[in-house]
Amino acid sequence: MTSGKNLVYPSAMTVSSDEPRLPVPPNPISFAEAVRFWLKLGFVSFGGPAGQISIMHQELVERRHWISERRFLHALNYCMVLPGPEAQQLATYIGWLMHRTWGGIIAGSLFVLPSLFILIALSWIYLAFGDLPLVAGLLYGIKPAVTAVVLFAAYRIGSRTLRNPALWAVAAAAFLAVFVFDAPFPLIVLGAAAIGVAGGRWAPASFAIDSRHDSDKNYGPAIIDDDSPTPDHARFSWRGALLVLVTGVGLWVIAIVALCLHFGWHSVFVTMALFFTKAALLTFGGAYAVLPYVVQGAVEQHHWLSATQMIDGLALGETTPGPLIMVGAFVGFVGGWTQAPFGADSIAAAGVVAAVVVTFFTFLPSFVFILLGGPLVESTHQQPHLSAPLSGITAAIVGVILNLAMFFAWHVLLPGGPEGRFEWPLALIGSAALIALFRFRVGIIPTITACGAAGLLVRLLAG
Repeated sequence: MTSGKNLVYPSAMTVSSDEPRLPVPPNPISFAEAVRFWLKLGFVSFGGPAGQISIMHQELVERRHWISERRFLHALNYCMVLPGPEAQQLATYIGWLMHRTWGGIIAGSLFVLPSLFILIALSWIYLAFGDLPLVAGLLYGIKPAVTAVVLFAAYRIGSRTLRNPALWAVAAAAFLAVFVFDAPFPLIVLGAAAIGVAGGRWAPASFAIDSRHDSDKNYGPAIIDDDSPTPDHARFSWRGALLVLVTGVGLWVIAIVALCLHFGWHSVFVTMALFFTKAALLTFGGAYAVLPYVVQGAVEQHHWLSATQMIDGLALGETTPGPLIMVGAFVGFVGGWTQAPFGADSIAAAGVVAAVVVTFFTFLPSFVFILLGGPLVESTHQQPHLSAPLSGITAAIVGVILNLAMFFAWHVLLPGGPEGRFEWPLALIGSAALIALFRFRVGIIPTITACGAAGLLVRLLAG
């Protein structure tokens, strides 16, 4: 979630500008038709949260008229203040609003499952064949591209978030807290939220969310229109809220107990489940914001994978559909493979189980947040008291992501440490990637692809 959360960007999908406005709302959409759409979306949701939200906006608001502009943005604004991937949560929200609880579960699950299967396959190829000259050459060039992408993410978030000296100061403090003092990510989030609360009280103008949505657009009548009454299933009740909360917590407890009974409390699967549950509850600001936390835990604390493998995993996450936080599935697969809890002969099976465990515990909270809070959102239009702490957190995230870019650059350009050889070819490839992203606004996937080809060429020429 970048601060691109509060923007709807144009996507590669196009809609005819002279498409006639519908005089009446379209007929209600069947559950089967909705399932087909959500499945398709899961396979084409490239471009990170901005691209994914744009695809849903064009498909659901502009072309299919399933939901009006105002109701779409109303749901998106709620997803903005939640921890977790806002695009997946938005799909869950709309699916729930249209087809009750199962509609939300199906929409949110299909947004993730194609990416999980693809990443499991790519992770296996990466670990089984990563030493082949072709694969190694491509990964050689991709590493500096990923570093450039992370730096560009910090720029994108900062350009939309750091609107005044107070927010710049929060970002700088967060950067120093990580870079100098190696402060844990949860502490930075809590500190930034506290600053936001104080700022919202004493300097509210500096910590107000700058919403740039144009909610006055009208694409014609929709199934869920501006004045459509809230469906019965979407009305708030204490009984329904308690049921969702008990079910969500119960599923988490059952899954943890099952892992403990089968593999033991100290197994890698339980450790991953607990770690990614915390990650899911701390991802204010999106996947780029939680990446430093994942690096701290997965790379530096638990040693499930190396910094180089983390960079490679981020590259795979950038070039596959689904939320970028799905890079956690790669972390899980590599961790399961290297820890080999099933023995040396079943490392691939351990990787698959770990990837599934990570995905389940990463996204379970998102479903609970939507099904629990959705009825409240349908009964109110604004949550202004949440904007100040969110602004503080998002500003701090800029500093944290900048530190992450420096971490990646260090391991890419000086893989042998301070005394090692400086990788000039990678510095040139990374510089070219920065120019492509910043100056020419080339997309992330074409940039990574071109850098991979350049890395392969360098390796071939070097013999």
